[in-house]
Amino acid sequence: MRVLGLDIGDKTIGIAISDPLGYIAQGITTIRRTSDTKDIEELKSICNEYKVENIVAGLPKNMNGTLGPQSEKVISFCDLIKENINLPIIMWDERLTTVAANKAMLEADLSRAKRKKLVDKVAATYILQGYLDSICK
Repeated sequence: MRVLGLDIGDKTIGIAISDPLGYIAQGITTIRRTSDTKDIEELKSICNEYKVENIVAGLPKNMNGTLGPQSEKVISFCDLIKENINLPIIMWDERLTTVAANKAMLEADLSRAKRKKLVDKVAATYILQGYLDSICK
């Protein structure tokens, strides 16, 4: 059971994939957003390549649990994914995943430039791993 994890932003989409058994998440790439059509095509290609069965998308909630403007953008893009890629999408609370990703990379002593390139992919990995851990209990 391969699961795709997404950290959807305005400029990039961080991508992570689970191992075939659905236990471990691994970051694979970051899509530089150009247009919804091209973004969907890239996601479709990744889903086909890895034989994805489910998609987990990070939902950026406010700290009080409410949905803000960025959440609306993510939900809207996930609706596009549903229309174009016939896979179930699970929305996953992504609060503080980018903070955790940055902290982990700081602890690994990565330069600011490397952190900037990797943060979305690492955040997608945290989102996906959180989901996988919740279903493997």
